[in-house]
Amino acid sequence: MKNLIIGAVLLAAVGYGGSKLLLHNKVEKSVDQAVLMMSPFVNVKYDGVSSTMGGELTVDTIEARINGFNDPITIDRLGIDTPSYFSLLKLADIADNMTSAGDAMPEYFGFIVEDMRMSVDADYFRKYYDVLQQPPGAAGAAEASDAAEPAAVCAGKYGFSPEALRELGYIEQLMSVSVHVRREPSNFSMLVKSSVKDMGAIEAEFTLSGGLTSQLSQGARARPKMSEMRMEYIDLSLNDRIADYCARLGLSSEQIVAAQLDKLSYYGEALGIEFDEYVLAPYTEFVGGKSRLVITAKPNTPISIDQINLYKPSDVPALLNLTAEAF
Repeated sequence: MKNLIIGAVLLAAVGYGGSKLLLHNKVEKSVDQAVLMMSPFVNVKYDGVSSTMGGELTVDTIEARINGFNDPITIDRLGIDTPSYFSLLKLADIADNMTSAGDAMPEYFGFIVEDMRMSVDADYFRKYYDVLQQPPGAAGAAEASDAAEPAAVCAGKYGFSPEALRELGYIEQLMSVSVHVRREPSNFSMLVKSSVKDMGAIEAEFTLSGGLTSQLSQGARARPKMSEMRMEYIDLSLNDRIADYCARLGLSSEQIVAAQLDKLSYYGEALGIEFDEYVLAPYTEFVGGKSRLVITAKPNTPISIDQINLYKPSDVPALLNLTAEAF
């Protein structure tokens, strides 16, 4: 009996090691092909591929240099997350047999980007910031009329310039992002997590009506409808840094809060939403010293996000049944 147990353990270990070798070899070939295809635009190097029994498969220690720019972007881990190692093996079979895609789709799966590091002085970051200065619909080098105003600069209404980030005490941005999709009997949910070190963290969960497989099969034509949303934002010192920077630029406490509210209104405008007091009042408490802001949406009937622009911005909060609370 003892020998039988030892033999079973050895057989399982050999099987696991062999399948892992095949899986990593298949993934590395796919990654190498992707790197070759991207080479006219981005030069990518990576250390290798790893996987866990918990169901993660990642490409590790990536360095990417965008053609035309000198500074690199580095990522510690980039990959997918599934319920188990066996789910990874099933997903790997999709490339060999597309007809089995529905059967290979696990209960949940996710995409993860861990510790993406960017210097605030990077040349591509400056280019990205310049693009943010153009208001919606602007052409060429048009810039928002208040982009150089102290309130817009220190609150980051149009994003933070490299100079502003240094004034806020940052020399680099260290970001992690994950997106997980879970299948339910009559709908599916999407959980998005994002964090920037010493700045802020966001966790947003969306419940979407309809079947996940049918939505994926439609590709770009898919129009899932949101039936519920909960988003939590946690301040990791950014609000205090903004208040300090704005004060050094000569803004009063009231002007600092007004600058933060103006930034929120600008973001809402971009989304086609004019926030009402049920969001503005809690947000004022949040930027005034509280560390967490939770925003929820519970529309009476599921609504497609691309339908929001059919409504007046002032009507959208009621349409979505949008509320917020600060803690």
